[in-house]
Amino acid sequence: MSPPPVIADAVEPRTLTIAPRALARASQATAAAKDNPAIGIAYIVGSTLFFATGDVAAKMLTSTIPAVEIAWMRYVVFCAMVLPPLFWLGGARGLATRRLPQQALRGLGMVSSSVVFIVALAHMPAAEATAINFVSPIFITALSIPMLGEKVGMRRWIAAAVGLAGVVIVVQPGGSSFQIAALLPAASAAIWAVTAILTRMMSSEKPEVTLGWSGVVGLAVLTVAVPYGWVTPTGTEMLWGLLMGVGSTIGHSMLVLGYRKAAASVLAPFSYTQLVFASAFGFLVFGSVPGAATVLGGLIIAASGLYTAHRERVRAKLSKAEG
Repeated sequence: MSPPPVIADAVEPRTLTIAPRALARASQATAAAKDNPAIGIAYIVGSTLFFATGDVAAKMLTSTIPAVEIAWMRYVVFCAMVLPPLFWLGGARGLATRRLPQQALRGLGMVSSSVVFIVALAHMPAAEATAINFVSPIFITALSIPMLGEKVGMRRWIAAAVGLAGVVIVVQPGGSSFQIAALLPAASAAIWAVTAILTRMMSSEKPEVTLGWSGVVGLAVLTVAVPYGWVTPTGTEMLWGLLMGVGSTIGHSMLVLGYRKAAASVLAPFSYTQLVFASAFGFLVFGSVPGAATVLGGLIIAASGLYTAHRERVRAKLSKAEG
């Protein structure tokens, strides 16, 4: 499961200080020198490939392994790959933070979102779950009002309404194919939206510290919960778990690298390639073909998210002009 594309730039905290004009020009020149949209796009497309791989591996496990245990396997691999370099480079200060309560709350949000999404994968095709999960920007738009005090214009609300219409098309409430599990990816997206808002609120924190705390909190919570209903995995299931954890971790790493190379508004469209990969893997591994409703609804959700990304870019330009 990947972070929503519209707010992925929130993964990298930004320093909101006002510099003198000369310093601002120098900073912009340095940023421009580091920008490389082509490389950024390559990272984002690569990240969606690894995210889709991790989701398919998780779905393979859902028929025999409980969702909490699957998430625990993912976090074990994640921490094994992320924490050693973090401590190697930063030593005892590798996880130093001034926002421990917020980091803990964000970690709880991430692990909850992950577990709910895995439960959804157990009951529906990966492509359908992924399409519904991309509704996150709508929840972020709504939550940014009470949590961040932002003003949301009519056009962004219309975009949110269009995105919800896409979800309704995919879910098909009242239809013969409707299942209550289709609401789970939306719930996962709503929980993730809270974690995204918390990331914005912790703009002074280093991204690697936030990433580390997310892993530590998630693994701690799951380690406490996993003994209840534990199923000893077979060798094959452990390999699927390893593939899931590696895919998720590499995907997140490539996501961060991508958003260091280009703006979110440039990269957002390419985040939706995960829908293509999820559909392709679903067909190759499970023989499932996305229905017309899933394709149409997914396109509408993507269009809504892309327009929201465009509005975010416009707002950012206006803020810079006013500053």
